[in-house]
Amino acid sequence: METEENKPEKENSERRNFLKSGLAVAGLALAGAGLGKAFSNKEGGATGEKVKLLTTDGKLVEVDSANIKMDSHHCGNSNNAEARKGIPGKKFVMVIDLSRCKHALKCQDSCQKHHNLEEKGKYLKVFKMQDSELTSPYWMPKPCLHCDHPPCVKVCPVDATFKRDDGIVLIDNERCIGCRFCMAACPYSSRTFNWEEPKMPTEIAGICYSPETSVPRRKGTVEKCDFCPDMLKVGKLPHCVSACPNGVFYFGDLNEDTVTNGDETLRFSTLMKDKAGYRYLEGLGTEPSLYYLPAASRLFPFKDAEKKEENPPENH
Repeated sequence: METEENKPEKENSERRNFLKSGLAVAGLALAGAGLGKAFSNKEGGATGEKVKLLTTDGKLVEVDSANIKMDSHHCGNSNNAEARKGIPGKKFVMVIDLSRCKHALKCQDSCQKHHNLEEKGKYLKVFKMQDSELTSPYWMPKPCLHCDHPPCVKVCPVDATFKRDDGIVLIDNERCIGCRFCMAACPYSSRTFNWEEPKMPTEIAGICYSPETSVPRRKGTVEKCDFCPDMLKVGKLPHCVSACPNGVFYFGDLNEDTVTNGDETLRFSTLMKDKAGYRYLEGLGTEPSLYYLPAASRLFPFKDAEKKEENPPENH
């Protein structure tokens, strides 16, 4: 059975070739809000460095980088530089055990709450998967995969999306101009776009922005799962990991070869070997920092979310 997340390999192959040829930009257009903030009204000295952008009618143009306006409301340049560098000596990794997932959605609820997200904008999605009509369905949580070779970073014309030394891929929404090249390049559809002004409490909307918290959110920018680096800095787990009642998510440091779901701490290498760990769409060559354990010997029987009124999951 084919799902949105289980696309034919032919389609994926054609999409990758499309992106490699550099023609994907022809099908995109900058959001009106993005264009409004992309160019400065002040004339500055030309740098000679050209950046490719799209007009609202889909035409590819080149502008001098000096004419691109970057908003600057960070809590100090040093904080922004630190956010881009990451935590020294760390290489973060996540493991999702599909045999433990029963669609409780506590992970998603916690992510939504702590990132001030609305219902239609989710960093973490949980899909019903079924490989064929004769195989059993299962639930598959899918955040950003934080690739070691992220195509999203390569195509960003203004360095708004970047990869840190600790393996985390982040977005700086004060550099983002809304071109959505990164969304086209991501083979996992892990990114979302703020088409409308995000609804946020006044106290959140007024704080200094940091790529490590992804707030305040902004109209006309791209956003995604960030692995909660603000929590990692103080020695705590990402919100999805600590919120899950069934220990589905393991998180840890590849350099230390350890991961934990909060209740148990295991060697990453042993977990991969004993539980037949794998990476989603491995053949793409993106080298994700997210691994899956297959839905074998499941802890819970599968219950379809569409039938929750008839037979509601215990933790839903």
